[in-house]
Amino acid sequence: MPRQRSMPWTYRWSRPLIAGIASIGAAVTAYLTYSKLTGSQAACPTNGCDVVLASPYATVLGQPLALFGFLAYASMVVFAIAPLLLNSPAQKPLRAKLENWTGLLLLLGAAAMMTFSGYLMYLLAFNIKAVCVYCVASALFSTTLFILAFIGREWKDLGLPFFSTAIVAVLVLLTTLAIYAPINSPTAKDPGNGQPSPGGFTITTSSGPAEIALANHLTQTKATFYGAYWCPHCHDQKQLFGKEAAKLIPYVECIEGGINPQPKRCEAASVKSFPTWTVKGKTVTGTRPLQELAQLSGYKGLQNFKNTLPDQPDAH
Repeated sequence: MPRQRSMPWTYRWSRPLIAGIASIGAAVTAYLTYSKLTGSQAACPTNGCDVVLASPYATVLGQPLALFGFLAYASMVVFAIAPLLLNSPAQKPLRAKLENWTGLLLLLGAAAMMTFSGYLMYLLAFNIKAVCVYCVASALFSTTLFILAFIGREWKDLGLPFFSTAIVAVLVLLTTLAIYAPINSPTAKDPGNGQPSPGGFTITTSSGPAEIALANHLTQTKATFYGAYWCPHCHDQKQLFGKEAAKLIPYVECIEGGINPQPKRCEAASVKSFPTWTVKGKTVTGTRPLQELAQLSGYKGLQNFKNTLPDQPDAH
């Protein structure tokens, strides 16, 4: 009687491993989604995580990029464990069909995630120029998921996984390039069409005597405003000052690609999110009302500021 071939361990354990890794990925992306939506600082050993979250690449179709990552990881968890829930002998044929379909979906899903993560690594290295440990971890997760999905089942025709993943990778790459085209296109980085130029977004508000006086006072007292040219919250801060006073505030550009970038100075100041103010030895983050900056800096001049944050009552 011929000896029955034992099942390779990869076939037995690939789905539980995929479910476990994807669950970790879902938890991480859920946390990053929360950080992005609330504007809170992400726990990160470097300032790269908040730099990435504040970049225009962190928003896709008006939603946090991390939200789409969470949905992708959650889908991988469902695909991995769905057949494992069918244990009775009567459910064996259904389980076999489900394993076949979800096996292909796991491979294609992991291929899509790995392709996008690879492009994100390119952006981190050459465009954003920051190290995000969560992004790097996600790239490792997606690559591991792809490997497990490939070796976790027997492929009767190897042409199917190779051809299918190649098609998915090309489609994901083309879609990603199309979505990020307004950001990546040199002609799109014109202040007039809503994208940041090296000098930042266009400032549309005007300054009054109070804004100009406060800007001069902040410079004289050696306050510092650390930001990034593509940071929308930094733009909000400049909008509060107005275009005339914004030229006078003590601004330091932290990101390569902006005008007169000084990333080493920002690193020395332990800047981990944008905007960050240092005023008389105190550090505050986020877009700050001008009244608060005036109080922190000891400014005693005119305070009938013209501009307010969208969620604040008018100052007049």
